[in-house]
Amino acid sequence: MAGLRILITNHSLAARGGSETYVRDLAVGLVRRGHTPIAYSTRLGDMAAELRAATVPVIDDLGLLGAPPDLIHGQHHLEAMTALLRFPRVPAVFVCHGWLPWEEAPPRFPRILRYVAVDWTCRDRLLFEHGIPEETIRVLLNAVDLERFAARGPLPDRPRRALVLSNNASERTYLGAVREACARTGLELQIVGRAAGSESDRPEAAIRRADIVFAKGRSAIEALSVGAAVILCDAVGAGPLVTTRNLEHLRPLNFGVRALRDRIDPDILAERVGAYDAADAAEVSRRVRAKAGHEDLMDEILELYREILEEYRDGAPEPPASEARAVSDYLRFLSAPLENHVRRQRRRLAPGPRVRERLLRLIGGGRVPR
Repeated sequence: MAGLRILITNHSLAARGGSETYVRDLAVGLVRRGHTPIAYSTRLGDMAAELRAATVPVIDDLGLLGAPPDLIHGQHHLEAMTALLRFPRVPAVFVCHGWLPWEEAPPRFPRILRYVAVDWTCRDRLLFEHGIPEETIRVLLNAVDLERFAARGPLPDRPRRALVLSNNASERTYLGAVREACARTGLELQIVGRAAGSESDRPEAAIRRADIVFAKGRSAIEALSVGAAVILCDAVGAGPLVTTRNLEHLRPLNFGVRALRDRIDPDILAERVGAYDAADAAEVSRRVRAKAGHEDLMDEILELYREILEEYRDGAPEPPASEARAVSDYLRFLSAPLENHVRRQRRRLAPGPRVRERLLRLIGGGRVPR
């Protein structure tokens, strides 16, 4: 297991989203343990620069890789399949990070020997919507870098500052309801996120200043590990205040979409703020830090890599026809979304009524094709 070359694929390494942050933490963890991660995406930007600053090679063209990887850590089906087809005889693991995004759909391919779900919701997607065999699925819950997201000092008895931490937060989604709830409860509000135009490469600094954080998913885990009280909230809905009573139920759901069951309403959010309990929040943070550290996740991932490499080495090679059938099935999966995209582009580029009228005048009558 020493000195593995791991090719990590992702849809984007431009902005700082959930899967991008996962790639960064995974790659940095692999470097620390003596392995060589290589990050691949066709969309590079801030996160790619952060990876390169950490001495992780980043490429947007697999032809630039001078030696094949030992294993492909696939995220997002287009990029994962591109890598699998570029490097035959290399086994893979595929990680599903979300219930809703199209790009998180798992490709079925003979050399993908394990599928990882970051919560039980994603496991259900793999198992019950895409037919992934149950024995090949592992649930490895999200974790955080406990050094980066260090514990803050004690929370005040009464909250004063709130933070919305989400790339989906904007005035067009749910910020209005959060603003009103904060105004009613006397909270000063800060927003950190891409849609609001306030993305940050150091969210941990904003979390340390906040007493209450409105977040979901990985952002919620980060805020909990620092020691803030967390109210689950995002564009899809509102969830509960995370407490010692509901923590064990919420973490396997990744504090995500299955926990966001309530409508986003100022009354509901203000009620959640009113349930703030500094002592309970401190105990929640202690439990999260005890179980959600990234080093423990790295142990699990490396053990999974070992399992995959041993199984692939000892197993019979897949006949070329089985991979060809898998590629055929994958192209069929792509066909409908691509056709819908082409139709949308045609409608977007088609001339409107006024343009058509002007064109008719310019060509002296006749018929402008639709």
